[in-house]
Amino acid sequence: MSPKYIVGLTGGIGSGKTTVANLFADLGIELVDADIVAREVVEPSTKGYLAIVDHFGKSILDNNQKLDRAELRKRIFSNQAEREWLNNLLHPLIRKEMLEQVNNAKSAYVIMVIPLLFENGLDSLVNRTLVVDISAELQIQRTIIRDKVSAEQVSNIIASQMPRDEKLAKADDIIENQGEIVTLKAQVLALHKMYLDFAQNEL
Repeated sequence: MSPKYIVGLTGGIGSGKTTVANLFADLGIELVDADIVAREVVEPSTKGYLAIVDHFGKSILDNNQKLDRAELRKRIFSNQAEREWLNNLLHPLIRKEMLEQVNNAKSAYVIMVIPLLFENGLDSLVNRTLVVDISAELQIQRTIIRDKVSAEQVSNIIASQMPRDEKLAKADDIIENQGEIVTLKAQVLALHKMYLDFAQNEL
């Protein structure tokens, strides 16, 4: 565990994790985002990048010599062994980089934004878990509009994530995100004050 007080923020696709994270950022809290870190650890010349090119060959690169993500997804999508190899490479790199960013943060506490917080067992890295929750109907509706995908695709993604009721049962705190930004801000502010107290008491 890091010496910093860490809140793990998660939620299903289309739940509004980014909106909630940005509201905490507006209050001066630093964010460590797993999706951003996952991209950083495979930038050209990094350890992750070199290992992937060595394993899959140069055909995995695009014209700019960066990883061709679509090609990589295609390679691992139907191949369990390759998917496991990639996960075994990337998960420790992502975890190490996230903890380094947490330790370098200057805010009173830190929010780790991790879509698969519970699924990947990363809740062991945080002091407290926060789930952004919306109804399944809204989740599908918002994701279709945002990502311009079919309802079927969204349903498949939702089915691959931990069921909503399981996530809620594991959560220390829950933010209801049914659409009103004023309500959302009020919930974030209340939690912010609580987390400041918790962080203070940890010292």
